[in-house]
This record gives sequence, structure tokens and C-alpha cells, in this order.
Amino acid sequence: MNDIVFYALLATLGTWFVTALGAATVVLFKSPNPKILNLMLGFAAGVMVAASFWSLLQPAIERAEAAGSMPAFLVATLGFLCGALFMWGSDKCVTYAQRRAALAQGEKNARLNRIILLVLSITLHNIPEGLAVGVAFGALKNGGYTPEALMGAVTVAVGIGLQNFPEGAAVSLPLRREGCSRRKSFFIGQASGFVEPIAGVLGALLAVYIEAVLPFALSFAAGAMILVAVHELIPECQRNQKAQPYAATMGIVTGFALMMLLDVMLG
Repeated sequence: MNDIVFYALLATLGTWFVTALGAATVVLFKSPNPKILNLMLGFAAGVMVAASFWSLLQPAIERAEAAGSMPAFLVATLGFLCGALFMWGSDKCVTYAQRRAALAQGEKNARLNRIILLVLSITLHNIPEGLAVGVAFGALKNGGYTPEALMGAVTVAVGIGLQNFPEGAAVSLPLRREGCSRRKSFFIGQASGFVEPIAGVLGALLAVYIEAVLPFALSFAAGAMILVAVHELIPECQRNQKAQPYAATMGIVTGFALMMLLDVMLG
């Protein structure tokens, strides 16, 4: 059990590290290449959509059927909807924070207010992502360290990590434009992802020590990931695609196909 929590911690530390890499673009570049970002976002979306089924929903249904306490379809559906609603609520809070930041433009401490609200919004957004990774690793408790189960948990972390790169840049680059130094912009940008290891450990502990809630938790994580992929990643990667209209789309297809291939091969 302790090993599972440790692996969840390592995985979410990895996603935090990718956030730091994204934040580091403020030191290396004035702005990242939009084509590369769109391709990464599309690939992450494809991985997350595929992982939501093969690594989260399918194991949730199988575990619910084995438990037999509630109909599997009911557990999976309720968990999935709750995860999506939780992520939707988080997104609403982010939108509210952004509106407050816009209203703060005419105030005395406008720059400070915008910085604080931006960091808080991204940090809040990272909590359910960390929980999704933690729950995926927590599912290894009963499934054992089989290649299929381990690869499923790893791919969830990879999908979350890939979409964290542009998130880190989305924090550090605006901070730099607001007048912060490159070092301060990087520090605040990477700090916005530090909540993920904390949420990851909590998610793993929940899945390990409260076994009955594991099918619901897996479905919950799937709902959160699907909403992130469909509501944020896919629309974002499709912007400014006039020069190469299929670049981001092929990223989505490639990410989904790779995840499906790995699961089928290891299954």
C-alpha cells in the first residue's frame, strides 16, 4: 500500500515537473511555438480520452461488477457525471476569478490582483487532475502490479503531464508581460502545479484505504479527464490552424491510437 502511494507521489511529481518545464519557456523564449503547443495539446487530448475508458472506466465497471453491491452501470455513470460536474464547477470558479481579474484592472493594486487570481485559478484546476492520477495508481491495490494496470496508471499521468506544459506557460508568460522578472515568473508558474502531488497522494490514499469507493473514484477521475479533454484541450488545439488545419487533429488521433495500442498489447 505504501508503495502505491509512493508511486502516485512520483507520478504527480512528474506532472508538476512538466508544469515547471512549461513555466521555463518564459526564460528560454518570448513565446512558445504555437504549432508545437497545438500538437502537444491534441496528443494529450487523445491520450486522455483513451485513458478515460481503458484505464479508468473499464476497470471501474469490472470492479463494480465484482463487488456486486450496486449495479455496475449505475456506479460508473454516477461517478463519471460527478467527476465532470466537479471539473465544471472548478472551471466556473476559474472563470469567476478571471472576471475579477479583469475588473481589477482599474484598481490601485491591479497587477498584484491579476497575478494572484491567475495563479489561484490554475491551482484550483490542478486539484482534480492530481486526484485522477492518484486514484489511477490506487487502483493497483487489488489489480496487482500487472503491466496492463501499471501502464494504465502511467498513461493517465502522461496525459495529465502533457497538458500541464502549456498550463505552466499560460501562467509564466502573462506574468512576464505584467512586468515580473523572468525568475519570478518561472517560480510562480511552476508553483501553480505543486498542488497536484498533494491531490495525487490524497487520491491514492482514498482508493487504497476505502476499497468500496474505488469504482466510483475511477469513474469520477474519468469524468474529470473527459471534460478537460473535450472542453479545454480539443478546442484550444484547434485554434489558429489555418496554415496546417490537420496538425492538431492528427495529434488527437495519434494520442488515442497510441494509448489504445498499448492497452491492447499489454491486455
